[in-house]
Amino acid sequence: MKNLLSLGGLSSLPRSLSLAPIVLALAVAFVPAAAQAQPMLRTAPDWTRSLVTVEITFNAHDAFQPWNNPTVSTRKHGLVVAPGDVLTTAQYLPTHTLVRLQKGGRGRWYDARVKWWDAQTNLALLTTEAPDFWSGLKPAELMTTVPAGPEFNLVRWREGNLESRRADFSRFIVSEGALGFAPQMIMEVSTDIGGRLGWAEIVERDGRVAGLTTYGTSRLCGAMPASFIRRVLTAYRAGGFAGLGHFDFTWQPGSNPGLVTDLGLSGAPRGAVVNKPGKAKGEAGLQAGDILLEIGGFAIDSEGDYLDPDYGHLQLENLATRAHFSGEKLPMKILRADKEMTLDYVIPEANFEKETVPREVFYAPPAYVVAGGLIFQPLSQAFLRGWGDDWRKNAPFRLQYYQYAEPPDGRKSLVVLSGVLPDDINLGYQDALMLVVDKVNGQTVATLTDLTGALAAPKDGVHRFEFMKGRGLQRLILDAATLDAATKRVVEHYGIPAATRL
Repeated sequence: MKNLLSLGGLSSLPRSLSLAPIVLALAVAFVPAAAQAQPMLRTAPDWTRSLVTVEITFNAHDAFQPWNNPTVSTRKHGLVVAPGDVLTTAQYLPTHTLVRLQKGGRGRWYDARVKWWDAQTNLALLTTEAPDFWSGLKPAELMTTVPAGPEFNLVRWREGNLESRRADFSRFIVSEGALGFAPQMIMEVSTDIGGRLGWAEIVERDGRVAGLTTYGTSRLCGAMPASFIRRVLTAYRAGGFAGLGHFDFTWQPGSNPGLVTDLGLSGAPRGAVVNKPGKAKGEAGLQAGDILLEIGGFAIDSEGDYLDPDYGHLQLENLATRAHFSGEKLPMKILRADKEMTLDYVIPEANFEKETVPREVFYAPPAYVVAGGLIFQPLSQAFLRGWGDDWRKNAPFRLQYYQYAEPPDGRKSLVVLSGVLPDDINLGYQDALMLVVDKVNGQTVATLTDLTGALAAPKDGVHRFEFMKGRGLQRLILDAATLDAATKRVVEHYGIPAATRL
């Protein structure tokens, strides 16, 4: 590991430097005059005064034992952006129990508090009331527009030393955020700095911050551009941050000449074809078969891209967050039934609670119900991630299916039977796992509150659990008279704090 100011080549020099003046004089003598006239390189900025270390202790999610919330600690970086404000990514903060700050890469830790955090932007502001922490620190400057490289520097704290390494620009892309699903532009850079990246390291150029990393490997990482960060912070400080939005419709490229011609488009293929419209109705609503010609004044090409004046060709989803927040109107020029028209599309809020299978569940500990050894949980992506990094491959298909297809009856959430704790009352049902609940005692179940309400009304002395159609078990029955006693027995035997947490 090398210090920022260390020069690896010096390690091979002899301890005696008595010949150094002579060698240096000879070297200068043979440097061409033109080279000697070149301006000196700009002095590297002192990032030790702006880049700090953040330590977060948080409760992790145990997908299969939701009552078990182990405490985990991790470290990442923070950036002083204003007096009293440390900027970092929001990752690991939603369930935090303790946050601390450290400056200079070593020494004292200062207790901190979270002033603000937002999942969709993946940004947070931290502060500490300790005056000593702020002494000697200096706010960093964020770029207004991030250039397309070609070269940047990636800077981080590593084992108490500030480490900097060249980072080569790769591309600008549009993707979901690290915590949310609102579209964001990401700058990808490659570097040989080594180790895992994505811990809010800074990408800088000429002493200004170009971005904060949000994911990465030892060679490639993605950074949230400073231009996006500036816009969000400006809106937040002005009290006008309404949250990020997204496009709630799906589309396909308009590159098929036959398709766009059938839909009434003349000339060369252009635009994107709406497959599934969103929930907006009336004049502001899109319809299947509409061709998106322009969004916010930007022409949409046949690949579904637009030409950004600052960042080149980007996917049209970026226009939902490029210069707008949720609730704002965005004009869309479309072609519908051979007629061009303009709609004022209201950008929907990117909100986990509006998803049938929420990608994240924040603000409360994981909810669950244990009934006679049967474990019930809300179906969420946080639960599916319990199958590890390759959860999209390993998690049961019948559970992942509902991420893309809403239940036919339109219910807004789902409950899953996630496990069975063996007990006399549930003998024979130990393999009844990962089933989506349809009804309990004849009542439709969409939430755990629905489930507990249905359990209060058994029929004919039994509790009847029915599951969504599939290849697994379709129904099971438990004795109503002994259910409460069995639940109490299971909770005590397996050391569960409580049978229910809603």
